[in-house]
Amino acid sequence: MSGRRLVAGVDCSTQSTKVIVIDSDTGETLALGRAQHTVTGTGGARETHPDVWWEALRSALAETGFAGEIASVSVGGQQHGLVCLDEAGRPLRPSMLWNDTRSASDAVELLEALGGPGVWASRIGVVPVASFTASKWAWVRRREPHIAAATKAIRLPHDYLTERLCGNGTTDRGDVSGTAWWSTETGQYSPEVLDLDQIQLPVEMLPAVLGPKEAAGKVTAAAAEITGLPAGALVGPGTGDNMGAALGLGLRPGVPVLSLGTSGTVFLVSSIRAADSTGDVAGFADATGRFLPLACTLNCTLAVDRTAEWLGLEREAVAPSAGVVALPYFDGERTPNLPDAAAAIFGLRHTTDPGSILMATYEGAIAGLLDALDTIDVCSSGVDRDAPLVLVGGGARGPVWQQVARRLSGRAISVPEATEFVAIGAAAQATAVLTGEDPEAVATRWNTNKGVVLDPEPRDDETIARMRSVRELAIDALSIARTGR
Repeated sequence: MSGRRLVAGVDCSTQSTKVIVIDSDTGETLALGRAQHTVTGTGGARETHPDVWWEALRSALAETGFAGEIASVSVGGQQHGLVCLDEAGRPLRPSMLWNDTRSASDAVELLEALGGPGVWASRIGVVPVASFTASKWAWVRRREPHIAAATKAIRLPHDYLTERLCGNGTTDRGDVSGTAWWSTETGQYSPEVLDLDQIQLPVEMLPAVLGPKEAAGKVTAAAAEITGLPAGALVGPGTGDNMGAALGLGLRPGVPVLSLGTSGTVFLVSSIRAADSTGDVAGFADATGRFLPLACTLNCTLAVDRTAEWLGLEREAVAPSAGVVALPYFDGERTPNLPDAAAAIFGLRHTTDPGSILMATYEGAIAGLLDALDTIDVCSSGVDRDAPLVLVGGGARGPVWQQVARRLSGRAISVPEATEFVAIGAAAQATAVLTGEDPEAVATRWNTNKGVVLDPEPRDDETIARMRSVRELAIDALSIARTGR
């Protein structure tokens, strides 16, 4: 045990906080701790109090049994969440989470205020939707002006935990690129966004943006007493969960990833910044100095689980979809941007097998991500056509998820052995801060992406065409219902 340099990577996700402890020299995983979160809210509201994350971090660190031996720690966190702090650094309200859709109308106002989607994409890198931090801050200013007036600092979820650990208000270029008030074009906070009537945010209220290997600080004595970490242990800059996952996978540019969780994401590392005026692809920065064009859907594995529950089926009890098309928009949708949409099923007959409905739900979730990948291909440095499609997340090991991904993409798929890639990426970043290595070189040295590769199936163009046609008609119908024209 003597001489080992242990690092901790944190994944503060929507549902839980996980801490992985890794030997920085060998890449060996020594322990994993986990603590659940409470998410509240009905309708479009989704909130968690930041103190829940802090207590979950303490609990997860304790569960590892190695907290007192950690030399460096870094936090990967759910993107976009709005944390409003008072002058003493205390949260003024629960954090509005990334999947809180109440600010949809505020996003529309922001879109128009800067000159439309093309301007946002070219100058900022993202087009406002309800998920982004700027939209949520506009909502707070409009609906809770007393909270806005009392706010002295704004942080993202990973920023909040980092600041609790080391006392310094910092963030990184990856996570801050998902706020919509930091520009991937300039690498700076955008004065023109911060000065919008809906935002009116002094830059002094925002955290300093660190580079991939810059330390945020050291664990304070107060934080050490609560968490069990050694006082003086290094604290990395942290990053957003998607950036952490890309780093944990050691992704080279162009390799596409489908993350199948409660939500679904598709992304790749790009050597050039993305600017998609449709808003389907968010042109994020990554945690290495490059870029991470990404599309996110709100409905993925949970939609399949809920459909299976309603039908009284096990989640693998599928039958050929046989013309059934499902739009699994249970929580509205982000890609396409339909925050008020609901789930729908088309093509039912008296003879329809319930398993066909379940299969159609799988197909609807995967198809939405693959369509977004086509857009990413156009607005990035490109998809590597020879690389397998990497599946990660809770659904990655599901046989039906794997089969549908192979059939609808026509690509081979890779399923890595490791699972906690956000935490692994944070641990790689913690190692980079400790040793001075490039963080992606750390992940490569650890061989984090090893796993199995499954051969492709012939691409099911008929099913894809049917789903696209139904979706276009449904989107048109929803537009007519909302606008009357």
